[in-house]
Order: sequence, then C-alpha cells, then structure tokens
Amino acid sequence: MALPTVNPTQTQAWKKLQDHFNKVENLHMKDLFAQDANRADKFTIKWQDFYVDVSKNRITEETFKYLLELADDVKLKEAIQSQFSGEKINKTEGRAVLHTALRALKTAVVNVDGVNVIPEVYSVREKIEAFTNKVVSGSKKGYTGKAFTHVVNIGIGGSDLGPAMVVDSLQYYKNHLTTYFVSNVDGDHVNEVIKKLNPETTLFVVVSKTFTTQETLSNANTIKEWFLQSASQDDIAKHFVAVSTNLEAVKNFGIASENIFPMWDWVGGRFSLWSAVGLSISLAVGYNNYASLLEGAHEMDEHFKNEDFASNIPVVLGLISIWYNNFFKAESEAVIAYSQYLNQFATYLQQGIMESNGKSVDRNGNFIDYQTGTLIWGEPGTNSQHAFFQLIHQGTKLIPADFIGFAKSLHGNQDHQDKLISNFLAQTEALLNGKTKEQVEDEGTSETILPFKIFEGNKPTNTIFVEKLTPKSLGKLIAMYEHKIFVQGIIWNIFSYDQFGVELGKQLATKILHEFNNLVTNNHDSSTVNLLTYYKNMK
Repeated sequence: MALPTVNPTQTQAWKKLQDHFNKVENLHMKDLFAQDANRADKFTIKWQDFYVDVSKNRITEETFKYLLELADDVKLKEAIQSQFSGEKINKTEGRAVLHTALRALKTAVVNVDGVNVIPEVYSVREKIEAFTNKVVSGSKKGYTGKAFTHVVNIGIGGSDLGPAMVVDSLQYYKNHLTTYFVSNVDGDHVNEVIKKLNPETTLFVVVSKTFTTQETLSNANTIKEWFLQSASQDDIAKHFVAVSTNLEAVKNFGIASENIFPMWDWVGGRFSLWSAVGLSISLAVGYNNYASLLEGAHEMDEHFKNEDFASNIPVVLGLISIWYNNFFKAESEAVIAYSQYLNQFATYLQQGIMESNGKSVDRNGNFIDYQTGTLIWGEPGTNSQHAFFQLIHQGTKLIPADFIGFAKSLHGNQDHQDKLISNFLAQTEALLNGKTKEQVEDEGTSETILPFKIFEGNKPTNTIFVEKLTPKSLGKLIAMYEHKIFVQGIIWNIFSYDQFGVELGKQLATKILHEFNNLVTNNHDSSTVNLLTYYKNMK
C-alpha cells in the first residue's frame, strides 16, 4: 500500500479553511481569550511530563475542527499506519522509513521485505552497550595501554548534527569522556580539534553510511595521518571505529571488522541518531542514558500512533503550522528553547524540517502551486530576547514561535530558574497582548515617541512546558518534531524522506575540484569562471 496522493488544496476541508480564514484573518487573540474563560484549557494537551499549550494561536474551535477534517481528508491515519508497519513509503528511493523501529520494544515485530528487523536492531544496540561500557570503564585501552579520555565523532549532516545536538543537550549527564565533533571539510575545523587531542587517549568514530562522503573521508584521512605520526598502522584498529554499510572500504581504512557498527537504508541520515550513529552519544553519557533517550522517543511514537488527532501533540502542532504557512503565508517559524543546554536544537531542526519538506513536486510527480516547507530558526532564550525578538514583536512579518521550557532546573539554582521561567512566560504573554496606544500614553510617553512604543500583539506561540530536561524527555521532544515533519509532509502530499536537493551541489563540487587538480576549465557561467580564476591565482 502506497502513501495516499491527495492534493490538499482540492479537499473539502481546505476549501472550508480558506473560507474560514477570510472571516477570521483579522481576529485578535486577546478577544478570543476575553470571550472564552476556558480557552486555555480547551487548547492544552497534558501528556506524561509534557504540558503543551496552543491557546495563544489565531485559531478558534471552528478552525481546529476544519484542520482535523483536513487530516482525515488526506488520509493521515492510514499514512501513519503505513510508516510504522514498514511499508516503503520513501517511494522515490524504494525504502521504508523506520527510525521508529530503532526505539521500538524488543518484542515488537516490524517487517521489511518480509523480515522482522527488530532482532537485528537489538543486536546492534547490545554491541553499542558492550563497546560503551568497555570504553567508559577504561577496560578498552589505546595503543600505549592508556584508557581513553577523548572521543571524536567524524561525520556530517545527520551523522553529526543529531549526535552533536544530543551530547550538547545532555551535558549535565556527561561522564568523564570529552567529546568533539568534526564535520566541516574546512581544514581549519579539523585542525583546531586536533590541537586539543592526545593520540594515545583518543577514540575516533567515523560515521558514513557509504564511506564515500567527501567531507567525512577528508577529515578522517587528515586525522589518520596525524595519528600515524606517533602510532603505527596496526594501532588504527585500536583507536578508530566506524558506523557504515561499506564493510570493504572501512576495512581498507584500517578499522577492525569487530569495530564496525552497521546501518540500514531504511533510516534516513537526519533521523539516524537512534541507530549506531548515536554511538558517540552513548559514549558521552553512558549507555543507560542513551537507552532512556530511545525509550522517551518510543513513548512519543506510541502517543503519535495511537492518540486521537484532537489530543495528539505532533498532529496538532503540524496542523497549526499548516494553518500559518498555507493560509497566513507565514514562511518561517522560530524555535526558542529556554535552556542553554538546547543551544543546538534549532540548528538540528533546520536539517530535519527543511531537508525533509523542502520539496516542490508532489507524490504524483506534479509541480506544486502551494507553499511547502517552513524556514526554521532560533536561539535559546533569554539570549534571543536581546537579539531577534525585536523583529517578532514589532516587525512586519508574522513569525509563529515554539517556546520550549523546563519547569525544574538541573543544577537547582532556584533564583536563576525563577528569572528564566518568568521571561519564558512573559514573552508569550507580551506577544499575545502587545501594548496599546492607551497603555503607552499612561506611561507618560511623549506624542512624538508614542508610535514607536506601540506593540500590535496577536503574535502566535506554542508553549511546550516539560517537567525537567532528562535523556527521556529529550527523546520525546525530538520524536515530537520528527512526527510533526511527517504530518506536514503527508498533508502537503510530498515525499519527506528523500533529499535529492542535497546532491546537486556535491556533484558540481567534485567537477570543480577536478579542475583545481588538473588545471583545466570546463564550461561554466561567467561568474563561476571569474571566481575559479580568482581562487587559482590566490592559491
């Protein structure tokens, strides 16, 4: 069974939403709250340790009704079942999409081509656990007999962003190992990391599904050359491990076969932190914390798969995003986490959301005449309040924002936590209410300055309040956004799990690199020819 291929703009629900939008476009949320004392309760979902308040949005109960009808019209429920059952919903690449299987229970059955993949998933998890425990305990040692003190993850894209974000987010739970991530092919990046390393006590994790990725192999070879300045070829096997499917290329690099962790083609790179790509996470925080991360994601999977759409967190967030993107024409969304630990979270989501749903051809192969994808950006609060919040508050663009907060601090400084959460709550209230001309006048503001201090308000926000930042709650949060991506992709009638747009630039880069090395010039536009010439002259 293939995914449904319903053009959303041709559904009855879409037409109802368009008519409805024409009536409510200029409603102010302040009025909606004034008219309904129970509005916050009606538009809040309480699930486990998550409290998700979507009441500060330009929606009414009628809006929500039509959005839920849209989910039914595009057959979202059937699509969810297709994904979880292992059907090859990534049709353009002929693959299943089963990052959910990586965190399923050991008793689950998920068939791909008639074979249950869960036993193999748990076999790899057991290998990760055993390897992690040896490194963390110090029983696995380097070539001079010293225990490892540093871990370097070498990858790019999903092989970097996911693990790097999680390790950063879970700094509080870190063990004694110091973890670095090398991704950019910029030689300055890898060399700055090398400066901090001791070859005798550093473990390198090379992550590349094909073991052909230019950036990853360039960095891995540079590090290997540095390592061999003080160690022998045979010592590579003690210090380098790989996450890959290309066993022959990995062995040729010098990595021992027992130190190769497999991957599967039914896991997309940007969803791969749950696989052996997460080895660096397990090493950094310990396997038990890594297992808790997966457990949290699984619980969100079950919520998404089984909960009614009206109280289904990823579905509701996805529908609200569609409402703004396709009816209000809001092209971007901000993600503001009120935790410094989550300082890489928005960057991580940029790949997940923009690589998945940045598509202009529908599942029928037709060019699309409606908006898909959203621009994702953000920084932690309260830093961002002193930066781009000016644009959200008083700019001309409508920017829906997710506010993510944790009720309990990890280090227990209640004074700091109270100040942090007071800002977290105050900003969504300020974006809701704004500041009227009368309020500004009451402050004694002069007539000439008065217009500049008025805030329109009516700026939409979702508040995602979580009890505490733990490996488990982070797993839920990441999975929540993964499923939101799925919901949007189904509604937009696009394939969310290929990324052909990533490949074109890579192909041209290989061609240009060939020109550098062979001193030849192929056909290019005049701008590129001039830039090539400039670079060659500067080398």
